[in-house]
Amino acid sequence: MKYPKEYLDEIKLRLKVSQIVGKTVKLKKRGKEFIGLSPFSNEKTPSFTINDEKGFYHCFSSSEHGNIFDFLMKVKNYKFGEAVRALAAEAGMPPYRFTKYDEEKEKKWKIYKSILEKYSNFCHEELVSEKYSDVIKYLNLRKTTKNEISFFKLGYSSNENNFYDKLKKEFNEEQINSSGIFYFDEKRKKYIDRFKNRIIFPVKSLNGSVLALGGRTLSKTNFAKYINSPETDFFKKGNNLYNINSAREFRNENDEVFIVEGYMDVINLHKFGIKNVVANLGTAMTEKQIELVWKFFRNPILCLDGDDSGKKAAMRAAERLFPLIKPNCNIYFLTLPESLDPDSYINKYGKESFIELSKNKIEIQNFIWDSLIKNVNRNDPHSLSLFEKKINGICREVKDTTLAKYFLNYFKEKINELTPNLNFRRKNYSKFEKYINPLQQTKDIFNQRNKFKEKELKEFSILFLIMQNLDIFRKNIETVSKVNFDSEIMNDLKVKIINYLSEERFFDRKNLNKDDFDNKFGELIDLVNNNAPVKIICSNKKESEIISIFDEVKNEIEQIELRKKIESLEDKVSMNLDEKLYSELVSLRNQLKSG
Repeated sequence: MKYPKEYLDEIKLRLKVSQIVGKTVKLKKRGKEFIGLSPFSNEKTPSFTINDEKGFYHCFSSSEHGNIFDFLMKVKNYKFGEAVRALAAEAGMPPYRFTKYDEEKEKKWKIYKSILEKYSNFCHEELVSEKYSDVIKYLNLRKTTKNEISFFKLGYSSNENNFYDKLKKEFNEEQINSSGIFYFDEKRKKYIDRFKNRIIFPVKSLNGSVLALGGRTLSKTNFAKYINSPETDFFKKGNNLYNINSAREFRNENDEVFIVEGYMDVINLHKFGIKNVVANLGTAMTEKQIELVWKFFRNPILCLDGDDSGKKAAMRAAERLFPLIKPNCNIYFLTLPESLDPDSYINKYGKESFIELSKNKIEIQNFIWDSLIKNVNRNDPHSLSLFEKKINGICREVKDTTLAKYFLNYFKEKINELTPNLNFRRKNYSKFEKYINPLQQTKDIFNQRNKFKEKELKEFSILFLIMQNLDIFRKNIETVSKVNFDSEIMNDLKVKIINYLSEERFFDRKNLNKDDFDNKFGELIDLVNNNAPVKIICSNKKESEIISIFDEVKNEIEQIELRKKIESLEDKVSMNLDEKLYSELVSLRNQLKSG
């Protein structure tokens, strides 16, 4: 019995190929792909590649090719059902229980897909025939080229088309109606094409199948300008994104994708060469949609209209999405000039201007802050109190508890800038105003951190804590001396700091800066000061708290080293089940667990 497509797609959505294959094959990152020695042949030079974006592996030495299910079936000799059950468990999904309903649903899916494909093809042929001058005029006005019409397979459903009758030759009434293309008109006692007199935008699944349709009317009417297919067993607006099937193949170096509101926004950005773009099908951005985006892009940019409604929609989206933020999975916001949408902006100013504008994107936490602070009376304690409660409530909703802690402290630092100035005149806020409109360096801090490894960031934190708390670590020089870093220059800097800690001229100093060191340390100190994660939680802390944070970070570094040792041993044990190695592995695992 076949598993429903939706169930299998959900597994593939939750799991990366590298995640599954990496348990068997030692992989190394190479550009957008991973590479390793083939599990299918005896080779010394790696020819086995994995592409997470496209969801497959390929072995050049053996020509083996497939997805995560194929891999388990071929490498572990699983049957398909066994592979599905194993991967479902890995993805945190319950095992699927087959019923007669499942068989019927699979049959219905094939029919549903077939009808939508036939209708989409028919409408596309109608459009490219150029029989409808008003449609061509509209597309020319929107500067839509033949290339885009072909690529997105745009179509047109005329008032006169008799496609329902054509479908009746192949499908029954129930099957046709389940497609959502037609509705029954009680007055005329006949089925009517809900997309008549509309430009057709096929909405595709990740594998390129037509899932649904969007339609744009060309006539002045009381009906909606844009409509989508009704939701069915196979299509949920909140689970899908327009153009995700194509956009996932066009990641830029910053791992960005533009999320826009409309079909034409996607099409015209694509026309100008910006192909990492999707649209949210007219819905408020949902958890399913952002998870789908994060599967392929770590730094999505919500690009919304610059009018008041666009700004309000952006804030609603920010509050809804903020709880979903994960480490290394961020969300940015880009607000366009008033009255412009992405489509009109890029047609007016061009690609380079749009790319330059996109540099003004701001991280979700800064967008929330900037949006909320506008409505705060900074001279009124009641207004400030309500504002702080709002911020605290937003942070408490963040699902990742570690991030929630950092965000809360980040906002508290910004709020603390408000309170000393409560009764001062407006000019006294100039410094703070500069702060709440962050410099590019501040805006890009999370992006910058993504360039460093986890351990490197924690080592930055260790150095930052020591340099900013001389009075505390002067009493704990031995603790500092026991810290060892991976890089030679960081260890050299540590030695310098230890020397300073013992120098009498520094006894009245609480911190060090790069002016206290040789030029060779300048770049490193800038990196430490700009990227140490503990920076946002260390202000106004007691000595015991600083020591506690130091010990916690030091322990986390030890845990990272321990995990590396375990991974190395696991590789060795998998190749050679040596009793001594296995005992060592067990010991390290227990150590990690107790750590």
